Amino acid sequence: MNRIDKLFETKKKNVMSVYFTAGYPKLEDSLTIIRELEARGVDMVEIGIPFSDPMADGAVIQQSGAAALNNGMSLQKLFAQLAEIRKNVSIPLIMMGYLNSVMQFGEERFCRLCRETGIDGIIIPDLPFKCYMEEFKSLGEQFDLKFIMLITPETSPERIRLIDENTSGFIYMVSTASTTGVKDSFDAKTFDYFRRVNAMNLKNPRMTGFGISNRATFEAACSNANGAIIGSEFIRLLGTEPSIENAVDKLVEKCTLNTA
Repeated sequence: MNRIDKLFETKKKNVMSVYFTAGYPKLEDSLTIIRELEARGVDMVEIGIPFSDPMADGAVIQQSGAAALNNGMSLQKLFAQLAEIRKNVSIPLIMMGYLNSVMQFGEERFCRLCRETGIDGIIIPDLPFKCYMEEFKSLGEQFDLKFIMLITPETSPERIRLIDENTSGFIYMVSTASTTGVKDSFDAKTFDYFRRVNAMNLKNPRMTGFGISNRATFEAACSNANGAIIGSEFIRLLGTEPSIENAVDKLVEKCTLNTA
């Protein structure tokens, strides 16, 4: 069973996924970051592929991507770094990057190496749904990879249903129609969107991303979804805390729900 399916089979609520940019702060940090996140109870990790024109990303992730590229990160380097990750990491791992990077690398080659490395899913924010259906869906089935599609407050119910019917793993529910970034709270319009999608009773689990930065936003995101994705806040901590361990500790302290 794909690890993403296994996760949502065993944990229905308050799933925490964390995004980081591969090659940041230092080129060789990726393995340490993944291991530390798992050790502190994070349920799933999204590994960001740095790209020169990250149109869906806010300033924090853009800056981390530029730094990673300057450090020498590439897809070839990343796959080499992750070659033995499954010797001591068991949580689901997802690659997240832009279509141009995947096409330049080679779609089938990319998917094959994801499978060989132990990657469970792929998020390509700028992948057109038609392109997914015609080219990538069969590759996902061939290599047991979940292609995760994004929805936003502007996505029509008809398109949400279409995505739900033709994908698996989970649906990435973007909280606002903007780039990634940190928010202290969500407004009434965002909560209306959360409730509207929740009422659709989709077959796929849903993870909410964009703007999750503290316990309040994590709880709000989880209230109408299976969990939440934290990205910009963790990357900010990686750039300001004295060590990866400190950054992970601070993130978990800030965002973990008090269930006592």
